[in-house]
Amino acid sequence: MATISRKNETLYFALRNPKLVVGSLIVLIFVLLAIFGPMLTRYKPTDFAGPTNAPPSAEFPLGTTNLGEDVWTQFVYGLGASFIVGLLGGGLGTLIGVTVGFIAGYRGGLLDEVLNMVTNIVLVVPSLVVLLIIAAYLDVRSLYTESFFIGCFAWPWAARAIRAQTFSLRTRDFVDLSRMSGMSPLRIILSDIAPSMMSYLLLVFILQFGGAILTATTLDFIGLGPTTGISLGAMMNYAFFNAALILKMWWWFVPPGLAITAIVGALYVMNVGLDEVFNPKLREM
Repeated sequence: MATISRKNETLYFALRNPKLVVGSLIVLIFVLLAIFGPMLTRYKPTDFAGPTNAPPSAEFPLGTTNLGEDVWTQFVYGLGASFIVGLLGGGLGTLIGVTVGFIAGYRGGLLDEVLNMVTNIVLVVPSLVVLLIIAAYLDVRSLYTESFFIGCFAWPWAARAIRAQTFSLRTRDFVDLSRMSGMSPLRIILSDIAPSMMSYLLLVFILQFGGAILTATTLDFIGLGPTTGISLGAMMNYAFFNAALILKMWWWFVPPGLAITAIVGALYVMNVGLDEVFNPKLREM
């Protein structure tokens, strides 16, 4: 009953938190566009759809590019690519950070020192520069390759934060009781420590998700993203190198830029809202 009561209490404060509600609605709208948007167009991102450089109209809601491609089609397909990178890259970064943080924080000793050293090395390495070098030397780059490398360099800050939380939890009475009962370290981490940090792990994933989208957009914008397909960053890249700003073709570069800003901003607002929901000291009655 106590667990149900806590769940109801959390849901109550979640529905009353304007930051969480607004941020979630914004992200949900873009997710629905990414899922159902491709069903609302009969074109593919690279299809010749109509007249070149055409402004928004009833037939082409976001106009066309200098090659006659439908910008709306590119936009909805690009949204899907950005969410995939956020999910895979952010998920991988969270997974590595959680694993390293739990092991280092629970085991301590030499293993903790080694993992902490590796974490610090990766943390001080200019990850964007490394990603640029890797991307530049890969002849064929896919969405999954980009996500993998982003995740491999996104985990250190999460590992350090989770390590500190685990250090604090491993000395609690309920953990000592599980240890004396003969439970393995892995089981203690999964059954005792991880559930106690579930809300914090959710916040970490949201930040990793948004960070992966921003990093991917940066790589795509400078032309080092996937060699095939379309993304919001790639749309801005094509618009920039085809002088869309000079030609006043705002419909080509404004929608993807606004979408990235709205998604990442909404994720940050969601994170603040969730922090207020999970932390009783920050709740607004």
